[in-house]
Amino acid sequence: MPEGPELHFASLFVNRVCSGVVFSGAVEKSEVSKRPHVPFACDAYSISAVSRGKEVRLTLTPIKSETKSKVKEEENQTPMDVVFRFGMSGSFRFTAVDELPKHAHVRFYTKEDPQRVLSFVDTRRFGSWQHNATWQKDRGPCVMSEYESFRQNVLSNLSDKAFNRPICEALLNQKYFNGIGNYLRAEILYRMKIPPFVKARTVLEGLAAKNEDTKEVKVATANTNDFDSDGKRKVETKGLDILSLCHIVPLEVISLGEKGYEPEKGNYTELEAWFQCYGVNGMNSINDHNGRNIWFQGSPGPMAPKGSNASRTKRKIQKVENDYTDTKKAAKKEHTGSVSKGTHVQEASGTVKNQKGQRGTRRQKTRLDTQTHENKKPKTSKKHISAGPHTSRAKNTRRQMEPEGNITAKRIRRSQRLSSTAAF
Repeated sequence: MPEGPELHFASLFVNRVCSGVVFSGAVEKSEVSKRPHVPFACDAYSISAVSRGKEVRLTLTPIKSETKSKVKEEENQTPMDVVFRFGMSGSFRFTAVDELPKHAHVRFYTKEDPQRVLSFVDTRRFGSWQHNATWQKDRGPCVMSEYESFRQNVLSNLSDKAFNRPICEALLNQKYFNGIGNYLRAEILYRMKIPPFVKARTVLEGLAAKNEDTKEVKVATANTNDFDSDGKRKVETKGLDILSLCHIVPLEVISLGEKGYEPEKGNYTELEAWFQCYGVNGMNSINDHNGRNIWFQGSPGPMAPKGSNASRTKRKIQKVENDYTDTKKAAKKEHTGSVSKGTHVQEASGTVKNQKGQRGTRRQKTRLDTQTHENKKPKTSKKHISAGPHTSRAKNTRRQMEPEGNITAKRIRRSQRLSSTAAF
């Protein structure tokens, strides 16, 4: 999910690609989207963007014509603000019209030939937008750009029931932590060595409402060149508290530059290399009470969901690289080629596999065991009373294969039993 730094990058992207570009016509909405239409149309207008926490605001500003021609009706359009929330997969793209992305739900067309289009792309459709809107009222100050207000907003409302919840869940409450998301909360708690399932109020009580210089923190974070042996950026947490890291850690992501998050190319290598906890091998993960996965190290804390077990985490990208090496492919091919068609291989565990490596059914396994057992037994069987023409061919075959002496002895014993029965 895009978090505060990603929406900041989105605003920078819009300002860069739209600088000096003139847009024209009506704003279009995709037919599949159920979100409201943006009622804006103008012969010439510009687009600028600004972010705040997990929101991006586009400002559509009409450009006045220098000629004294008749003013069209749409040129009376006043400036309009459109506020976007990215949901799980939102982003902005700027492409040629014939390269319009599949899930482009809001489109702004340029006034040029060939035309280009700025579009809001949302594959999963959890994103939203509102025209003639301001920042959402129930969202608190931005953890990155409004640090002092953010800190004061948290510490002056610790009596709120939101802080009765575990700290990992409180950090996702945008009323107090606007801009913090899933990967940021994991990194913040890991650096502070705070278990994720400790009551939020317990963690935050006693913190002083410090008036820190935000600009100094930004410069110090952006110019840090101190890395550990694993290539991870070191951060001195001495003298810092969890609210300070809610400001510093997102700025670290911003200091990576837009290479840390490139939705156009799907390249997240810079961001993944920066992670110290989120999705890193050896870290534990567990679902919180809202079903969101939280990564941590050590004990989860006393408020962890009952019946949940922490599991070791492995990055998906490493699984892809490690599971399909040429060595394993060659070994698998050699093993498969050694089994002839139509035969079965029995493993040490007692399971049965066919040529394709699929496990056989219980009936197939039983049949195989029975055949093996019969091959080891002597070829003897009891003589049964004939059942007429319906007697199976298998029984007749076994009788023919028995030694003559065994058949004679059986007939004698049978006649003795019949005679003793007749005496009664």
